Amino acid sequence: MKTAVSFRKAEPTEAGALAGLINRAFAVERFFIDGDRINPEKVRELFGTGNFLVAEDGNELVGCVYVERRGERGYVGLLSIDPTRQRSGLGSRLMAAAEDHARRAGCHVMDLRVVNLRQELPGFYHRLGYAETGTEPFPPDAKPKLPCHLVTMSKPLAP
Repeated sequence: MKTAVSFRKAEPTEAGALAGLINRAFAVERFFIDGDRINPEKVRELFGTGNFLVAEDGNELVGCVYVERRGERGYVGLLSIDPTRQRSGLGSRLMAAAEDHARRAGCHVMDLRVVNLRQELPGFYHRLGYAETGTEPFPPDAKPKLPCHLVTMSKPLAP
């Protein structure tokens, strides 16, 4: 019997499990960047500036997203869904949870960034109400194999 997916804030002690989930979800990016997307140390570091929200099915971690308050704006990143659960609506549900979290923290706008080479992502975020607001250079220390940049997107958070 399948259990219902539940959402909660992650704990820093879960950094290893979160890094593993994120890296499985971002393996699709290996065509333009080598190596893992993140490591447990970086996950622990992010707990110092924001929160990870997780989706669990029973005791199984099936999704996560990072949310950070930046004044009256929220930032969301690292939306990660277990590859066996992608295209199930779980990403949209986690984004709604992240937006609720940011709204409760006093944020009026949510910002995010996607790499331009992931052509499926802007459409996903457009369907959630995000609009493109500009571009930023890709971090040079990431050493991409292909030329790329980041597309910035934002969404007003209704009260």
